[in-house]
Amino acid sequence: METFDVTVIGAGPGGYVAAIRCAQLGLKTALVEKYPSLGGTCLNVGCIPSKALLDATENYFNINHKLVAQGITVGEVKVDFSKMVKRKNDVITQSVAGINYLMKKNKINVLYGTASFSNEKSLEIKSADGTIQNINSANIIIATGSKPSALHGIVIDKSRIITSTEALSLKEIPSSMIIIGGGVIGLELGSVYARLGTKIKVIEYFEEILPNMDRSLGKELRKILSKQLKIEFYLEHKALGCVYENQESVTLSTEDKQKNKNKFTAQYCLVATGRSPYTGNLKLENTSISVDKAGRINVNENLETNVKGVYAIGDVIKGPMLAHKAEEEGVFVAETIAGQKPHINYHTIPGVVYTWPEVASVGFSEEDLKKSNREYTFGTFPFMASGRARASMDTDGFIKVLCDKKTDEILGVHLLGPRAADMVGEAVLAIEFRATAEDIARTCHAHPTYSEAFKEACLAATGNRAIHI
Repeated sequence: METFDVTVIGAGPGGYVAAIRCAQLGLKTALVEKYPSLGGTCLNVGCIPSKALLDATENYFNINHKLVAQGITVGEVKVDFSKMVKRKNDVITQSVAGINYLMKKNKINVLYGTASFSNEKSLEIKSADGTIQNINSANIIIATGSKPSALHGIVIDKSRIITSTEALSLKEIPSSMIIIGGGVIGLELGSVYARLGTKIKVIEYFEEILPNMDRSLGKELRKILSKQLKIEFYLEHKALGCVYENQESVTLSTEDKQKNKNKFTAQYCLVATGRSPYTGNLKLENTSISVDKAGRINVNENLETNVKGVYAIGDVIKGPMLAHKAEEEGVFVAETIAGQKPHINYHTIPGVVYTWPEVASVGFSEEDLKKSNREYTFGTFPFMASGRARASMDTDGFIKVLCDKKTDEILGVHLLGPRAADMVGEAVLAIEFRATAEDIARTCHAHPTYSEAFKEACLAATGNRAIHI
């Protein structure tokens, strides 16, 4: 029976990054993956393929809506949807090949099969052909990720009532689609298909979309997507059930805030109500590893379970289900196992929504600060006042900066605008180093750039000193 210093279960962003860092630190490392393709949900049926479709459909939308205003006349523009999906698949293939290369480069033992605990230091790995391999490991990192959450009363048949996985591989452009959930997944996939002409209706249980982000972001994005893509939003609606109307459509029943019953019919219904931790097949019952009521694995400040030497990272533990959060945790655990003293700051893990305009957020929201009775100041700057944004016809949105009223320390930054996903990095760094709004306001930003809006928002937060508004 082969023995490893570290065995990582799950080859998603958290798992493969943890394996690479363990190998870099000189630990004999194994990475176990039950699917034939490395990369997990993010690379195969999540982050990467969705961005490929988002970029493609954004180009299509811009050709039809922006180019004429910029003095560019084009002929008839058509969508070859099968080719668009093929390109998406090619991006996945290339990315998987890159991870395979990294495994070989770092001499990581990749074991394909489903891993389960025989005991707290031993794993059984069952391959697709039924072959069983048993290994021992001094340390084990559980990184098995998550799966789409189901809703009571709604049966996902993966045909007309689908999850994000099926939505990324449809054979046709739907004429209409109901999306249950106004969060990241629903809004991104809704944008993809709305740009292609699909009539989209978003059903959201809470009083605003993006309920986990600063309220101002969801409110403004809803207005933009309603105008830009004609997406219809139905807030404070509870999904009750979804049934086939016929072979070509489904009908969703909901109840609104006033207890009125409503029905929505479309060609497809996408259930995008979040994800649940996946620990199936691990046979945790063969260990004393504890889980909470939501099925998440309990860990301490070192991300170690109640079983010494067994760790858990990513979507199977508490916290936002984000690929970059899992990556940070993977490095953290690898360095902890190696005896180092790593650092991870959950307050500076950004959230991003890849609609257009993009949404990004880090730190406290305004609602958080009000709830904790913390005194704060804020400054905002609209992209309408940005010369760079006017030049590119991307004037929707704003940047909002929240600061401690006494110290001016930046507590939160919330962006809705062009390239917000890239710009949030400066905000993350500012909060990590406990910068003040004055620090950013006195930092030279290149002109003309979108990032100048961050400086202007910081100027606005320090005594209403914004220059260009």
